[in-house]
Amino acid sequence: MKVLANDGVSQSGIDALEKAGFEVSTTTVAQEQLENYINENQISVLLVRSATTVRQDLIDACPNLKIIGRGGVGMDNIDVEYARKKGLDVINTPAASSSSVAELVFAHLYGGVRYLYDSNRNMPLDGDTKFKALKKNYAKGSELRGKTLGIIGFGRIGQEVAKIGLGVGMKVIASDLYVPKATIKVDFFDGQFINIDIETESIESILKQSDFISLHVPAQKDYVIGKDQINKMKDGVGLINAARGGVIDEAALINALESGKIAFAGLDTFENEPTPAIQVLMNGRLSLTPHIGAATNEAQDRIGTELAAQIIGILKS
Repeated sequence: MKVLANDGVSQSGIDALEKAGFEVSTTTVAQEQLENYINENQISVLLVRSATTVRQDLIDACPNLKIIGRGGVGMDNIDVEYARKKGLDVINTPAASSSSVAELVFAHLYGGVRYLYDSNRNMPLDGDTKFKALKKNYAKGSELRGKTLGIIGFGRIGQEVAKIGLGVGMKVIASDLYVPKATIKVDFFDGQFINIDIETESIESILKQSDFISLHVPAQKDYVIGKDQINKMKDGVGLINAARGGVIDEAALINALESGKIAFAGLDTFENEPTPAIQVLMNGRLSLTPHIGAATNEAQDRIGTELAAQIIGILKS
C-alpha cells in the first residue's frame, strides 16, 4: 500500500512505514492536483500537516483512500466527521508536539520581558553608533519568576506550558470549559518530580489576574480575545498565541499594543496565514514566528513514528 506524506514526514516515520511494507512518497503535490495524483498512484494513506486541506470533494473523489493523517494536533484543515462517515480512519498526533509548542511560548515570553523582539531589530542598525542609548532603552526588563501566568485552554499543550511556568517559579492559573482540574507533574533532571493540582477558572478570572496570558485553544468561529476581553486585562499584560490564527482580533490587538494596554505580544499563528497583515508584521511590540510551534527535530520524529504506528495498527492488524 502507498502513503503520500504531502507536507512531509520525518525519516523515522518513513523508516517505520517502509519496514512494515508500505511505499512512502514525500512528493509535495499542489492542492489542485492532489485528486489526480492520489487516484493515478492508488494512494491509500494521505498524511498532511497544516498546508494541505482535505475537504469533502477530495474525499469523495478519492475512493482508494483509507486513512487521512494529520501530523500535529488540530484537524481544522480536514473534514473529519465527513471522512469518518465515509468509512475512512482519521488520525492525528495530539501529544507529539506539546513540549515543542510550550517551549516556543516561553521563547516569546522571555524575549518579551527583555525586549529581544525589538533589540534584535535595532542592534544591527544602531548598535555601533547608539549603544548607550539602546542599553538605556532596554534596561527596564522584568523577570517571569513570581508573576502570574494565565493559560486559556488547558489540554495537553496548555499543561506543558504550565509545567514550564511552575518550574520557572510562576503562579499558574488556567481556564478550560472541558477540563475542571489537572495534576501537573513537574519533572527534574535527576528523576525527582513534584505534582501540583490546578483547578480551572473562568476566562474572566484569568483575564483580570494574569500578568501574561497564553492561548491554547482550537480554531473558533469567534474571537477568544477581542476588544472586550482586552479591556478586562491588567495594564501592561503580555499575550502569546501559539494556538490557531483567528482566535485573537488582530485589529484590537494592534490598538492595545499602541495604547500600552498590552506591553507586548508573541504570535506564531495569524488571522491571514500565510499572508499576515502588514500592520502585524511591522508592529514593533510584536514578537513573530511563522507557525513553527511543532517545528523541532524532536517533535517531528515523534509525529512521524506515532503516525506510522497508528497506520500499521489499522492496516496491518
